[in-house]
Amino acid sequence: MNRLRTLIVEDDFAVAHVTRGFVERHPHYEVVGVAPTGAEALRALSEQRPDVMLLDVYLPDMSGIDVLRRLRTAGGHVEVIAVTAARDLETVRRARAHGVHHYVVKPFPMQTLHERLDDVRRTLARDAELGDTGELDQVTVDALMRRDAVALAGQRKGVSRATLQRVADTMGRHGQSVSASELAETLGMSRV
Repeated sequence: MNRLRTLIVEDDFAVAHVTRGFVERHPHYEVVGVAPTGAEALRALSEQRPDVMLLDVYLPDMSGIDVLRRLRTAGGHVEVIAVTAARDLETVRRARAHGVHHYVVKPFPMQTLHERLDDVRRTLARDAELGDTGELDQVTVDALMRRDAVALAGQRKGVSRATLQRVADTMGRHGQSVSASELAETLGMSRV
């Protein structure tokens, strides 16, 4: 997979500069633009055609949620990572309703952003493997939908993202329901 083209939508110059540096330090991503307003973000989405957009919610001319709504209404399918100080439940719900699968609350370390970028890259690679296969079977649909559940469960205390990914991958390979005991035995882990 080529380097993923990334648009940063951030009105604070200093934050945009730091975020750009974080993205440029990731070996699989490149920054194709920085937009300080919603209007400029929509124009850049059309002109640059990025694979990924890092989107702030608080913009001077419209909210990041409005940018998302306009993007989705126009049929845009770019992967979006919300990178914002907005942490109220309603904003998070609205972002999710508009297809945001990753949400990073400011301030954040580079490692946190890189983990989300890695998740997006895996998702895009998995989607590319499927290609345009027509109709999907239930197992494949479940595996695609489970990526959100795995990301959310990764926030549980004491459960690493790597462990959750191993569990999800193993469940996907079984192609059928599997008990916690069977899964634990296959992975060499405790049933809990």
